[in-house]
Amino acid sequence: MNTKYFLESADIKAIAAAAEAEALKNNWAVVIAIVDDGGQLLHLHRMDKVAPISSQIAPAKAQTAALGRRESKVYEDMINGGRMSFLSAPGLQGMLEGGVPILKDGQCVGAVGVSGVKSSEDVQIAKAGIAALA
Repeated sequence: MNTKYFLESADIKAIAAAAEAEALKNNWAVVIAIVDDGGQLLHLHRMDKVAPISSQIAPAKAQTAALGRRESKVYEDMINGGRMSFLSAPGLQGMLEGGVPILKDGQCVGAVGVSGVKSSEDVQIAKAGIAALA
């Protein structure tokens, strides 16, 4: 039987704090979502002055990254490259840049999704949060 890693409460708090610190350092107002490896929401924080739609986009990006075991940008790139049929992929709604999987020894244990600023900045925030686990 294999051993499975999982995110603990302390991990989630560390990721959330580091991601929020990165956003605040850059004066970016965002929504930060953290999900487990099955895409289930573990944490959601909507900073002040963020558009309400970001509260739906961030978790969707995180879920897409967790279920696909890769950054959500991969799907955005496929669609932009002409593979429109990917829009019908079941269970994937956040096919926009900004979802980053959390990997531990090659296993996906969850993902962070961010929404509210430019997509490359969303990724910067997500990766800063994940870096707190190192």
